[in-house]
Amino acid sequence: MSRVKGLRARIADATENRRVVRAVHRATWHKVDARVAALGKLRHAEELRARAARIRQHTLENLPRYLEQFVERAESLGARVHFAPDAAAACRIITDLARTQGLKLAVKGKSMTSEEIRLNEALEAVGVRVVETDLGEFIVQIDHDRPSHIITPIIHKDRREVAHAMARELGCEYTEDPTEMTKIARRYLRDIFRHCDLGITGVNFAVAETGTLCLLTNEGNGRMTITRPRVHVALLGIEKIIPRLADLPVLLKLLARSSTGQPMGVYTTLINGPKRPGDVDGPEELHVVLLDNGRSDILTGPLPEVLLCVRCGACLNACPAYRNIGGHAYNSVYPGPIGSLLSPLLYGHAYDELPRASSLCGACRLACPVKIDIPDLLIRLRALTRDRQPWSKRVLMRAWGRAMQIPWFYRLGQSLLREFLPDNGEGWSERGPGPLKDWTASRDLLRPQALSFRRLWEEELHDER
Repeated sequence: MSRVKGLRARIADATENRRVVRAVHRATWHKVDARVAALGKLRHAEELRARAARIRQHTLENLPRYLEQFVERAESLGARVHFAPDAAAACRIITDLARTQGLKLAVKGKSMTSEEIRLNEALEAVGVRVVETDLGEFIVQIDHDRPSHIITPIIHKDRREVAHAMARELGCEYTEDPTEMTKIARRYLRDIFRHCDLGITGVNFAVAETGTLCLLTNEGNGRMTITRPRVHVALLGIEKIIPRLADLPVLLKLLARSSTGQPMGVYTTLINGPKRPGDVDGPEELHVVLLDNGRSDILTGPLPEVLLCVRCGACLNACPAYRNIGGHAYNSVYPGPIGSLLSPLLYGHAYDELPRASSLCGACRLACPVKIDIPDLLIRLRALTRDRQPWSKRVLMRAWGRAMQIPWFYRLGQSLLREFLPDNGEGWSERGPGPLKDWTASRDLLRPQALSFRRLWEEELHDER
């Protein structure tokens, strides 16, 4: 197995690929403008965001009670609820279900949770063919790629790449026309839907009061995945619970607007158990897999606010770092600002670098529909992982912190910077020496002025006397 590149190397690769950068820039700016316009048409948008944040916070503070209530209500509707403490358990539950019932062809709606536990690989290992039916996920799958955005999996691709992948993998005529490409995918997937026996989806929200699952999609594949197969498996992260059905409209008003700028998703589906006598469609069995996979540890840890996230992707669209490197540089199912928090908490020390891949500009905080203070959480997570940073960086930062507390040492540092920082002729340095070399590789450093503020202040006081 080849060694995964470090964050710096992945960022360098990403920034050199100008095609990807252009595609991500174009798509994210469009989403940002659409979000602003959609929220601008909403009465009392800020009050609604505050209410949504209170709903999510209240849920997390009372999660065990609401989980118990949800399980009771869902089972009373005929669903079978399974609890998976980790990814391996979730995969085992679903693969055992497929084996015991002889299920061979699975269709999937878009689900980041299934990506998190690597469900496709687990199912294929036991002989179940898995077909992604969301158009973006379908393209990613046939192109042997992976999603680079929580909501828009192929945000990093242009139509030529999609056309080449479809012609190569599906044997269809090459076309770059989006309408024609969609028709090709629709014809291919329609035959899959005719023969599938297992449907797998994520869940946007699960209502404790009623046992209802809520699924938002923009394509008809979502409902086909729910209704066509004999067995439906809904993979549900435990943080997706909400208390009451009356809470759902508050979150629905914000989710699509924050994500894609739409007033609502094209399809908002409420699932209340499996097919009943007299129903014209629906699965014979509904299995809900409640996934923990580290979420309980996050909930009881120092950063429980991370679980407020509703997976809208707004923070990715707003983030200048994500916009310039795309999702693959994060090397995680969850990229962008929220991924820089989730990935280290879910996957461990291998992702400790991600909280530092941020300018802390605050754009993500302004975009978040449930008001998560992502920059504050990133700073707190940096502090928690400080001891796992390279020794050279730890020594340098301790020395810097000490120097900032000693006035004469601080003044000496200013003098040295004035002496050794190269000047581009406009008072800025573009190439810093020593440890400043990497820092100035992507930003300019203002050279200290010949007269410091302290010196000017002393002269001002002297003149007054």
